[in-house]
Amino acid sequence: MAAATGQSKVFVISISYLFLSSLIGILAAVPPKQQELDRIASLPGQPPVTFSQFSGYVTVNEKHGRALFYWLTEATTVPEKKPLVLWLNGGPGCSSVAYGASEEIGPFRINKNGSSLYLNKYSWNIEANILFLESPAGVGFSYTNTSSNIKDTGDNRTALDAHIFLIRWMSRFPQYKHREFYLAGESYAGHYVPQLAKKIHDYNKAYSRPIINLKGFIVGNAVTDNYYDSIGTVTFWWTHSMISDRTYTAIIKYCNFTAEKSSKKCDGAVSYAMNHEFGDIDQYSIYTSSCLVLTTNSERHIRLKNTLLHRRVSGYDPCTENYAEKYYNRPDVQRAMHANTTGIPYKWTACSDVLIKNWKDSDNSILPIYKELIAANLRIWVFSGDTDSVVPVTATRFSLSHLNLHIKTPWYPWYSGSQVGGWTEVYEGLTFATVRGAGHEVPLFQPGRAFILFRSFLAGKELPKS
Repeated sequence: MAAATGQSKVFVISISYLFLSSLIGILAAVPPKQQELDRIASLPGQPPVTFSQFSGYVTVNEKHGRALFYWLTEATTVPEKKPLVLWLNGGPGCSSVAYGASEEIGPFRINKNGSSLYLNKYSWNIEANILFLESPAGVGFSYTNTSSNIKDTGDNRTALDAHIFLIRWMSRFPQYKHREFYLAGESYAGHYVPQLAKKIHDYNKAYSRPIINLKGFIVGNAVTDNYYDSIGTVTFWWTHSMISDRTYTAIIKYCNFTAEKSSKKCDGAVSYAMNHEFGDIDQYSIYTSSCLVLTTNSERHIRLKNTLLHRRVSGYDPCTENYAEKYYNRPDVQRAMHANTTGIPYKWTACSDVLIKNWKDSDNSILPIYKELIAANLRIWVFSGDTDSVVPVTATRFSLSHLNLHIKTPWYPWYSGSQVGGWTEVYEGLTFATVRGAGHEVPLFQPGRAFILFRSFLAGKELPKS
């Protein structure tokens, strides 16, 4: 009898344990409250979709009141089995919502009147869960309560805040903890992405199973090294007949690309090239038409060392940036996205001129970070649209050549259907690829080819040879 009673107790305890374990499992499967509050029911003018969307704010610095805005578009199928990819645009000071989400890799495109959306059949969320981040504070809907932060931001704080964002965002979305994770971006994100990757890699060393399971990164038309990028840019201008022999010779003679400040003769030569020899072209896509509609708030900037270059609008449709500024300033759109909840005292813009003009610290070269992360066996891909004159393919090739990497698969043409999609070379630790006929925003100009590139990157496979 006593033995039977003991067995009954064991049985009851076992049932209780199983019930408790089951209850814990159910509770763990219930999304945190804040995650559900961030859910987007539907965007104004949005076509029906099967995937979930979330957006909102994550505070990254309580003292200064810095909060970063994100937009998550989950994968169209089996999102629980697909990786998470964080996308960053550059500038510095330009919005990932304006460019990455709305012109390039996001699921929606904005109609000309800014009233509705239509689907992008080459959206990268077919292959992964895509997280867009407006970074740093002061970009897009991201904000700071300390006004001086807008004028003293630089590379270091941007990487630190983005890392804090990810850690806190993972707490809000625990289903993504330990998930295969990648970083992606373009232009000045050639700084943001490797710098954030290093921040995550260093942080992860203390954990046997880190919550941010970083596997690698992919960057396009990426600012990499001030000196080599500058030489490569001027070379592109000359070899593509954008400047005269005389101006090319003057720039090479008078511009010291390692100096902190450029000389008057250097500035004069570059200014002459841009104002008198380029003509009215889209520098980000030299063979496509420019937008004829000029707006006062749509300027986007880049840097050639310390010479500030700018253009008004970009893309093909070349005016697509204007549509984003119409759409995201609509109060109903902001309500649907849980954006601008604190009443930001300025309009949403694609880029922040204040941030761009007041950028403080900026690494002269990202090559040392590449060397460190290649040694850490991260998957690293670098790609270039070959019609961009701002951060052109020659700039990237000059920069990467100084990594002195061993060639694994020699240069070959890769294919998109029956057409050459570009050219590629695979090194020990890094893959480089060009995208034929693409400008600065590769997925905007060549969405199908960019999609093949992204899919190959995620699969860890070389680009198709036929």
